[in-house]
Amino acid sequence: MRKRILLTIFIILAACCKLQAADLNTIEPFSKNDRVLILAPHPDDETIACAGVIQQALKAGAGVRVVYLTNGDHNQIAFIVYEKRLTLRRTEFIHMGEVRRKEAIKAMNLLGLRESNLIFLGYPDFGTFTIFSRYWQNVKPYKSFLTRISAVPYKEDLSFGALYIGESILSDIKNVLLSYKPNKIFVSHPADTNVDHRTLYLFLQIALRDLNKELLQPKIYPYLVHCVGWPLPRHFHPQLKLDPPRHFLNNQINWLKLYLTPEQIDKKYQAILCYKSQTESSAFYLLAFARKNELFGDYPDINLSKQASVKEQGVSFFGFSDMFTDSDVGVLGGLENIVGGKGEVSYAVVDNSILIRIEKPKEFTRTFNLQLYLFGYNYKTPFALMPKIRIVTRNNKFRVFDGRKMIKTKGVSVDLKSNILILKVPLDVLANPDFILTSIKTYGGVLPFDVTSFRKIYIK
Repeated sequence: MRKRILLTIFIILAACCKLQAADLNTIEPFSKNDRVLILAPHPDDETIACAGVIQQALKAGAGVRVVYLTNGDHNQIAFIVYEKRLTLRRTEFIHMGEVRRKEAIKAMNLLGLRESNLIFLGYPDFGTFTIFSRYWQNVKPYKSFLTRISAVPYKEDLSFGALYIGESILSDIKNVLLSYKPNKIFVSHPADTNVDHRTLYLFLQIALRDLNKELLQPKIYPYLVHCVGWPLPRHFHPQLKLDPPRHFLNNQINWLKLYLTPEQIDKKYQAILCYKSQTESSAFYLLAFARKNELFGDYPDINLSKQASVKEQGVSFFGFSDMFTDSDVGVLGGLENIVGGKGEVSYAVVDNSILIRIEKPKEFTRTFNLQLYLFGYNYKTPFALMPKIRIVTRNNKFRVFDGRKMIKTKGVSVDLKSNILILKVPLDVLANPDFILTSIKTYGGVLPFDVTSFRKIYIK
């Protein structure tokens, strides 16, 4: 009995130590020598995720710049609530972007930044991933679905008149990096459910690799904004911590926290309220980020060595990522009673091909389809010229696209078993990349179930 009591006490103490250790994972203090760059997909993301960063960096005497990828001009529901009228004409969408730009200037001024510290690029809200994956190499520029615009329409923005193509966005981000030379970059997370958030992370990864010889590589701090059922509870709770979503707690991410003072939390609260066009419909959500801390973290890179075996039992897979998290399935698919466990995605390089192994939960009995993205980077080839591969499967059948064109390829295969699907893609289809940015979106029938974070895979 005494041994059992002592064992229980030991377990409790160990758990307490573990919690305290987790609290010690904080961002290093800012100094006057820091040059902080915050990359925001839309006006308000920089405040939601980094208002504390901005305040503490400025207090330390550090330089701070904010770059906005879009003007956030496609949030129609928020603007209908805000302006109490339909906003469907082209000029109305541009008006939305101008409103959010002014709100950003006001919010950043409240936090201590001048308008000269802000850079607006003005690319299409909700269209940047399509540009990244399909619009390169002198093709006709992307045309926004709602505005029917194909170039940046905002005269005040840095990129006024720039075509909606990948080269434009990549060039703008590289120019900002070269001119400002940040040593700390805060950027949207590759696991964020908003496509513009994921895309800004991708563009940053390509820009940094392109500038590898011209720029000292900065520290990268991804921040999460959009995640199903997070953060809870909603509304303003300054006494609560902002902890990672439940299904990210044991997911290889080394989460870091930045703790805010009560005064900094209050300023963050006031800055969020500067975005009236958003808070009139979503204050309960946006204000939930004004808490004791801000949160940052990224997945580690996956390093794969080439293997010789072609037999599955002789292949070692790496870089495991969980799929089918219960919060995602419950909201996106409504089939939480069908999918009770988690699946995994892992990778290997065998016979000069990359293998993507997807393990499905045993309870998953419905049709299983997926959409796989593979964006390769080769140090000797401009990224614009690299294939942008998308593979769409339906059971054992599949189609392969490079950008917008369906292509015929040799060596691509799909092996679908009862609980495992293995995709094989020859590396020469990807133009023999040095690393790959990859993500998978899975479906049961036509219903989306889950999207994995973009992972970076280095091939040795």
